[in-house]
Amino acid sequence: MDSNPFLHVRSSKLGVMPGEDDELVNEGMYGKAFSEYLRDALARNGYQATQVVCEDWGWWVTIAGLQFSCGIGIYGIRIDDSDDLDLCATVLTPRGKKWSWGRFGFLDTTAEVDRLHQTIRGICTADEDVTIVAEKPDFPF
Repeated sequence: MDSNPFLHVRSSKLGVMPGEDDELVNEGMYGKAFSEYLRDALARNGYQATQVVCEDWGWWVTIAGLQFSCGIGIYGIRIDDSDDLDLCATVLTPRGKKWSWGRFGFLDTTAEVDRLHQTIRGICTADEDVTIVAEKPDFPF
């Protein structure tokens, strides 16, 4: 299975949220604002983005309604001592063939995962308040 690219973004409107520190599993793993932003924007783009959850490595956005489990990982770290963040997002479901017990066979996730990534990129590109810093195959931080 192939890994997915990381989209590295910055936006003053996607900084540390009030009270976010109290929700973090691990100190310094921000990204709630970007997670909620993507959840809402993906819903407007026809996806069933159902929940935002803080994990020990960052934030998770569940994408329901596909033939396979799918989620987006959001990672954010503070820029200096400000509430501004360096953020990145990636579709955590690998591209390629994945076994499905429900269908008792393999599913190829590639087209759907690529479409989701393109939608995330499109959401960020369309918003003048969000800057795409880079798109990389490896974790950017």
